[in-house]
Amino acid sequence: MSLGMETEKKWYVIHTYSGYENKVKANLERKIHSMGMEDKIFNVIVPVEEEIEKKNGKEKVVQRKIFPGYVLLEMIVDERSWYIVRNTPGVTGFVGSNTKPVPLTDEEAKRILKAMGMDEQGEESTEDKKLVDLDIEIGDKVNIKSGAFENFVATITEIDYSKNKIKGVVDMFGRETAVECGFDQIEKI
Repeated sequence: MSLGMETEKKWYVIHTYSGYENKVKANLERKIHSMGMEDKIFNVIVPVEEEIEKKNGKEKVVQRKIFPGYVLLEMIVDERSWYIVRNTPGVTGFVGSNTKPVPLTDEEAKRILKAMGMDEQGEESTEDKKLVDLDIEIGDKVNIKSGAFENFVATITEIDYSKNKIKGVVDMFGRETAVECGFDQIEKI
């Protein structure tokens, strides 16, 4: 199969088994890192929006998937990047024709990312930034609740309140591995 060579990064949609979106995201992020594909696959996003759920008289913010069964990827499609994504467990295929993935238009990508409070690069938008007040400091241990390092314990090395992110290290296979997580992905131990 010849996909042709794309040189521009665009947003694509992949279809996953329902309920496997976060697992596919984690698997892809691990593959991107382990196979050195950071220069071809830039962002893996499960489109979610926050909702307030009332349960037993208490309000709780929950994340609801906007498009169940779909994951967004910002990538440059070539033979290798297509193959890696296509052969990730839980991925049933790219949205588009059988032979060539069809990217989202810039307007579609912008609209979806804006609905999630992100800008066109998949970064959190500073427009309606929710300030998160976490009782954490450098050296604290946190449990990672989602993402490629879900269920790992990280030791915080940096806190970036302007981006609501932390940097830390996790012990993986007896080695320290650097990680970056959003405040919404961690909980203090």
